[in-house]
Amino acid sequence: MNLDAIDQRILYCLQENSQLTNQELAERVALSPSACLRRVRSLEESGVIRGYRAVLDAEKLGFDLEAIVHVSLDQMRPNWHEQFIAGIAPHDEITQASIVTGTSNYILTVRTRNMTSFSQFIEQKLVKIPGVRDLCSNIVMRKIKDRSGMLPLTGRGDG
Repeated sequence: MNLDAIDQRILYCLQENSQLTNQELAERVALSPSACLRRVRSLEESGVIRGYRAVLDAEKLGFDLEAIVHVSLDQMRPNWHEQFIAGIAPHDEITQASIVTGTSNYILTVRTRNMTSFSQFIEQKLVKIPGVRDLCSNIVMRKIKDRSGMLPLTGRGDG
């Protein structure tokens, strides 16, 4: 889908605050409310906008520990990739999972209440997934930038 500058401004504004009213959004992107609504609906129907959600504060909800876990699998096992994907699916502690290049096969972001619950998750759940060969965990001490789920639109961030 080709996005013009107005579409990009709409997306940027909605990334920053998806609860803007159509009137507020229209004012920010210099469109009439009806034209703005048509564009937003078009972006939704095309799948560019996949949905809207609340961004929760994990620490205020008691999930104080975040870790980045590098996982290497035994690739000699049949269906190793499919088994791992199925194995991590039921675990809500895993908030992100990516297939990566390099020394690991996957990188997981894991969120738990504390170190004890993180250790239990690793020992009782993650290492029991068939084919898991090696884990390396990094505990996040402090986030200095978090734009997860956001894209660099309208030329911002192009350096």
